[in-house]
Amino acid sequence: MQKKPHVLIYAPWYKPAMDRLDEIAITHHLYKARNKKEFLAEHGPKCSVIGTMHYCPDSLMEAVPNLELILNFGVGYDGVDIPAATRRGVKVVNTPEVLNDCVADMALSLILAGRRKLVDADRYIRFGNWEKNGNFEYVHNVHSSKVGILGLGRIGLEIATRCAAFKMDIGYHQRTKKPDVKFKYYENLLDMAKECEILVAIIPGGESTKGLINESIIEAIGPTGLLVNVARGTVVDNEALARCLKDGRIGGAALDVFPEEPKVPKSLLEIETNLILTPHMASATHLTRMKMGMILYDNLKALTNRTPFTTLIN
Repeated sequence: MQKKPHVLIYAPWYKPAMDRLDEIAITHHLYKARNKKEFLAEHGPKCSVIGTMHYCPDSLMEAVPNLELILNFGVGYDGVDIPAATRRGVKVVNTPEVLNDCVADMALSLILAGRRKLVDADRYIRFGNWEKNGNFEYVHNVHSSKVGILGLGRIGLEIATRCAAFKMDIGYHQRTKKPDVKFKYYENLLDMAKECEILVAIIPGGESTKGLINESIIEAIGPTGLLVNVARGTVVDNEALARCLKDGRIGGAALDVFPEEPKVPKSLLEIETNLILTPHMASATHLTRMKMGMILYDNLKALTNRTPFTTLIN
């Protein structure tokens, strides 16, 4: 009988999926420890696997000297030091594909809620304003509007498919044009921002995309436009966004991600209208999170059985 590998769980994920690891591994939950330094010193050397969500610095790998595999719960791995892992001979796996539909659903939900001002309308009723002041303000349509998608990867294409069902005029920007895509391609992000009424960000995080949606881009979306971010919080200059929302240079925003989660910039929290904030929940459905967890389960089994990993990054 094969020995079960020891797994250091740095950050927890969907519990029913995480619990499945106990069938094939011995898990050590660092996030529960009162003294993390002592916990790492005791359990780090016996572990060959780290389980985490989007984050694993070289310093954590250093504390697990027999490390062979990092299980990253999520598609994005900008917080995982891939060069350090590769240098150490450590494999890194993630959970692509299975969350495409859920993230695309969330993007469309934010588009609908942002353009139709559903959150503001809900507050309007709850504060008694419908009865006191009459009907809610007029809002902007979703159908037939122009949407620009920043990043037409797997999830971006799913967002585009949903936007097409709403009869939207679709464009996209990324580094290279997709030859097999019929949507309008913009070589320049600013040009797309000027022409679209809705800009949806769905690109990877990291230094190369940090602050890509800057004040000029936000301002270009315009006083009736909407910015939707289901990518990474670092992609948007959030302080610039707050300024543009406050002085009306952009019509609204709907954000599911933030630079230092779970912290949300105070400048955004101060804004009470035309801004929707959700707690990084785009893939947070029971079905999707279980599928994501089972991808990591299968990769962990592959380590034990010395068979190929299914979603290898490096």
